[in-house]
Amino acid sequence: RPSDLETLLGAADFDAALLDRAAALRRMIVEAGVSKYNVGAAPLPAVPPGPGPVILVAGQVDDDASIRLGATGRVRSSLDLLRRVRRDNPDATILFKPHPDVEAGLRPGDVTGREFAALADVVLRDVSAPDAIAAADRVEVITSLIGFEALLRGKVVATHGLPFYAGWGLTDD
Repeated sequence: RPSDLETLLGAADFDAALLDRAAALRRMIVEAGVSKYNVGAAPLPAVPPGPGPVILVAGQVDDDASIRLGATGRVRSSLDLLRRVRRDNPDATILFKPHPDVEAGLRPGDVTGREFAALADVVLRDVSAPDAIAAADRVEVITSLIGFEALLRGKVVATHGLPFYAGWGLTDD
């Protein structure tokens, strides 16, 4: 059933002052570099130029509840997502950002295999989410909050699952 937030957003009439306040808050969040993923100290590596767009693929923890409950169809892991994005965008430059908990060894997952290297042009290790988003023309996720952060930053976002921000006409679902 719809959440209270969905009901409010679908039915409320927001006046111009409140919308201006919300826009100012969004600008402050973006300008301050606020992110859920408060990690990443490495500089952005060189992104090789290519004929197509630069696409950021956000890795997730494959056994996380958001994947178990929010993944739909055949894209149910970070590797599935990378395969799909590469298949659908053969000329793109693909940046893959591993989930920080997987990268730190705190959650299960391996993003060091040959298949990851063959599918991604650049693996963004220890790069902040805002820097990774800024480097991309488009962001592709299963359910990752990086997709929402990319929307706040004006990026095109494709979801391959059902994150809370999908289905509103803001994303390519």
